[in-house]
Amino acid sequence: MQALLIKMLSRLGSHSNQKVYLFHGANRRSKIDEADMKRMTVKAVVFDLDGTLTGFNIDQKTVRAEVRSFLVSIGVPASVLSSNESVFEMLKKTEIYMKNNAKTMKAMNEARERALAIAEKFEMEAAKTTDLFPGAEETLKSLREMALKLGLCTINSEKSTNYVLKRFKIADYFDAVISRNKVKYVKPNTEHLEAVLKALGVGPEETVVVGDSTVDMRCASEMKAIAVGIPTGVSSPKELISSGANYFVTSISDLPRLIECMNKGPQNE
Repeated sequence: MQALLIKMLSRLGSHSNQKVYLFHGANRRSKIDEADMKRMTVKAVVFDLDGTLTGFNIDQKTVRAEVRSFLVSIGVPASVLSSNESVFEMLKKTEIYMKNNAKTMKAMNEARERALAIAEKFEMEAAKTTDLFPGAEETLKSLREMALKLGLCTINSEKSTNYVLKRFKIADYFDAVISRNKVKYVKPNTEHLEAVLKALGVGPEETVVVGDSTVDMRCASEMKAIAVGIPTGVSSPKELISSGANYFVTSISDLPRLIECMNKGPQNE
């Protein structure tokens, strides 16, 4: 896999000014050019949950189909919604449709709550069967030992998120956990990540954001945070890089060493 990533990153680099570093094991390399990493001061790490720390085993196709069917049943035209869209994209369209048709705020909130309850049902089922990725807890422990603040930024419900954290006994590693219940707009809207950074008391330029999806990379990139992609979930390496990843790790276990390298600067390695 590493050889394929090197070839792909080199090809992407020939058409872009973006610098992406593939960090693998103890060795750091630039796959776009030979420029050194800038010295940074990383104070916090913000993780996604599904696909990053735990396996992604939610049946998204079924979730979207059920949410779409519900929204159509309350009057949203089927032509407005697509089962290829995320639940949140469908809810955004539903809100626009209901506003344009003089629906009350109460009606809009009820529609949102009922749609997200459908999603939560599937999230809870997945939470009971998912696995914590190998090396995930050890990585969290190492980062805490490095005196870093840790946050969790997930579009899952608070109930399913807390269930997973308690099930794997990793809740105490996190200084801030922001699920979809705590924000109006979820990532890639920057409101979501902003809420995590505010809770942690850090700025984006001193924060590493780790995720497996283009949503994570886009959100981090827009906030000017340090985006680290990992190919363990829904998005391919090419998609992660194209969406703004600054660094790329093939294993969550590589993260502590990567951050050590960032904080030391290449001249001190």
